[in-house]
Formats: sequence, C-alpha cells, structure tokens
Amino acid sequence: MTYTHRCKGTCSRSVTLTIEDGVITDCSFEGGCSGNTQGVAKLVIGMEADRAAELLSGIRCGMRGTSCPDQLAQAIREAEQAG
Repeated sequence: MTYTHRCKGTCSRSVTLTIEDGVITDCSFEGGCSGNTQGVAKLVIGMEADRAAELLSGIRCGMRGTSCPDQLAQAIREAEQAG
C-alpha cells in the first residue's frame, strides 16, 4: 500500500511511503532539507514499519513540536490504520 501524508509543522510538505507485509519498501519526502530527508528515507527502506515509527516518533526539530522524522512516524501509523 502506498500512502501520502501531508506534513504539519515542518519544512517538508509531504511524505509518501509504501508498506508491504509490514515492511517499508519505498519512502520519499517532498520539500524539507534534501540531504536529511533523503537519508532518513533510505534508512527506513527495508525496515519493519512498526520499528521505524517507534524509533522516529517524538523527534523534534529545534523549538518545533515535530520534525520530518516524526512526521514520517505519523505517516506510518496513519498508513497502518488505513490499510
């Protein structure tokens, strides 16, 4: 299943991910700090979706209450609920 999440409170506008049999098979961000979002996206590919969400949830960017990795964790949880 491919899912797109509209990010809130971050420089990235959205994150699109594909989860198959509980594993993230593709991930990309629209906007944000290119090097950081590309790195995070590559690191989660092949990872169990639940584990990725657990690791990334709650990460903050500066004084913001969220971050691109935290938004990815939210996207994973939403995708799992929708799927």
